[in-house]
Amino acid sequence: MFKIFRYLKPFIVSIVAVVMLLVVQAVCDLSLPDYTSNIVNVGIQQSGIENAVPKVIRESELNKNTLFMNNSDKEKIEESYTLLDKNKLSKEEYDKEVKQYPALKKQPIYKLNTKDEATIDELNKIMSKSMMRVAGIEMASEKGAIPNIPQNMDIWTVLEQMPADQLNQMTKEIDKNINKLDDSMLTQASINSVKSEYEKVGLDVEKLQTNYIFKSGGIMLLVALISMAATVTVGFLAAKIAAGMGKNLRKDVFRKVVGFSNVEFDKFSTASLITRSTNDIQQIQTLMVMLVRMVFYAPILGIGGVIKVLDTDTSMAWIIGVAVVAILSLVSVLFALAIPRFKKVQKLVDKLNLVTRESLTGMLVIRAFGTQKIEEERFDETNGLLRKTNTFVNRIMSMMMPMMMLIMNIITILIVWVGAHNVDAGSMQVGDMMAFIQYAMQIIMSFLMISMLSVILPRASVSATRISEVLNTDISIKDTKNTKKLDESKEGYVEFKNVSFKYPDAEDDVISDINFTAKPGETTAFIGSTGSGKSTLINLIPRFFDTTSGEVLVNGVNIKEVSQHELRDKIGYVPQKGVLFSGTIDSNIRYGVQDATKEEIEKASTIAQAMEFIQDKPDRFETEIAQGGTNVSGGQKQRLSIARALAKKPRIFIFDDSFSALDLKTDAKLRRDLKPETKDSTVLIVAQRISTIMNADQIIVLDEGKMVGKGKHEELLQDCEVYKQIALSQLSKEELAHE
Repeated sequence: MFKIFRYLKPFIVSIVAVVMLLVVQAVCDLSLPDYTSNIVNVGIQQSGIENAVPKVIRESELNKNTLFMNNSDKEKIEESYTLLDKNKLSKEEYDKEVKQYPALKKQPIYKLNTKDEATIDELNKIMSKSMMRVAGIEMASEKGAIPNIPQNMDIWTVLEQMPADQLNQMTKEIDKNINKLDDSMLTQASINSVKSEYEKVGLDVEKLQTNYIFKSGGIMLLVALISMAATVTVGFLAAKIAAGMGKNLRKDVFRKVVGFSNVEFDKFSTASLITRSTNDIQQIQTLMVMLVRMVFYAPILGIGGVIKVLDTDTSMAWIIGVAVVAILSLVSVLFALAIPRFKKVQKLVDKLNLVTRESLTGMLVIRAFGTQKIEEERFDETNGLLRKTNTFVNRIMSMMMPMMMLIMNIITILIVWVGAHNVDAGSMQVGDMMAFIQYAMQIIMSFLMISMLSVILPRASVSATRISEVLNTDISIKDTKNTKKLDESKEGYVEFKNVSFKYPDAEDDVISDINFTAKPGETTAFIGSTGSGKSTLINLIPRFFDTTSGEVLVNGVNIKEVSQHELRDKIGYVPQKGVLFSGTIDSNIRYGVQDATKEEIEKASTIAQAMEFIQDKPDRFETEIAQGGTNVSGGQKQRLSIARALAKKPRIFIFDDSFSALDLKTDAKLRRDLKPETKDSTVLIVAQRISTIMNADQIIVLDEGKMVGKGKHEELLQDCEVYKQIALSQLSKEELAHE
């Protein structure tokens, strides 16, 4: 699996960009609950007043608060506030301040002169306690709960005249209740005093509240838009990375498969190679999209959520632990059931591909034998097994989302239940509870993302292994490091020296001890019974297989020492089964030489006896050829294959039983027209019919992989019993004698 990741190397810049964008997205997503909490706590509950430090306060009210402060706290307050006095301000300054703070007409006002957050935090602790003390004394005074205070006398006048020791003792008594509240609750409790003071100063508290809510809402909207932009960009880059990786994988797999010899093709079935090049790479591509989008984002979101939760309220952190344990347990159980089935799914896709391909390719045979029902049952068996396995996996994995949602909803209820008790007890604010719920959902979502990633990961891992098997397969036929050039002075010479060959893992040789030389201007033919090794022998020349022992020389050089491209460039190969590609007749004929002229294409078609049916087509050479050449007959396929080889004008022609689908008349005409065209070339023909090869310069007779005869037609009739028997099975004695 990890070897596949090297295909991400060209996309390093995009991946770095994705990581940066995911960090931005996560930071934005994690900040939104804070703004929600602030809107509820500050904007709604506290009327937009953020802390217990009033921005403006009347002189008389500040004096009340400083009465219970120690000297250091008083100094801090005096440093942080500036006195606005009618007598000390210019008329312009006074008019401006009075317009904003109408209470200045009656008495001096103190105005906050700092915005430093650290100072504000320090002042908040001082002022919140002081305001609670003032509020407590005023409430007690209204109820008559303070002894030794004369009637109709101002409580604050009495307190100002009270000895310091007595005042300190009173402060300690008041602080016993105040100290039971934590800092946040103390601040919230002091907000009413600040709000009341703002109203007395003449500020519009409702406008202050509205402005705060709109400001926080605007920031939330901006953060959400940034998060959306980051998400869209990440999706675009993830798709680009995955598609690019898939393209490179398909290119390398195809390039590798193109270099396979028949040995490797025997190892991998064609159906399996198609599945690996399409479905398996698609699985990797799907994984990569999810991997790029989630593998970085989920941990950032989860860890960030945990940190935020601990900052919000540690008394409910255990709920997150319960959620994580529940999710991990669910995922473990589901995957223990599902993972073993993923490997089976890919193998069944291979099998279904194989059955489908065989059925479509052999449709004529299936109809001829009337076995459609059997093939349908065969297909249904594989298809049904794949459906059953896929259904099982999908049912298991489809349970994940409902179960996750159930866990999320239960956790939400649990948070509300516990949080409501904390709010009621005064140890937690409503906004904090709402933020806690959102953070909990983000943590659960991060695990859900990882779980979703894990759904595709096992199947993609299987696919990656299958792709790696293809990419890591050692090709048995490959060029040497220091290749030699073909000897131009021996152009067209093909020589077999003590050549033997056996298939991998086979015990016996298919052909053994083959010796012959084929020369330019001559035709060398191969004949023998079915399974005698004719096609195997001929396939050794273009290196479709490599000899087990002995040497095959072309132009006097061992073909194992020559580059495959240079070797095959000298050969015009016509396979036993005519193979055509989708396109036109023209594109098929010029397949081996793209720059062939129209005259050369027509000449090759005329010699191959293909012009007679090409001229009958309305579009002539531009006639479309269906995939596999299914819209032309077997004989037409062979003639087009022969034309393709002739258009290349090679020095060596190999005809592997290429005349078998032609009638005798066409066969004779083709051989007659072929002779002058190949007079300077080496011609190698594998044939079943004596009439095709009886005029060859050299006929090699094979029987069970061994050479049992070599010579001309007349010589072999006299000296080779195997050849004589083949000849007598096809021609009468009179015909042989006439020939």
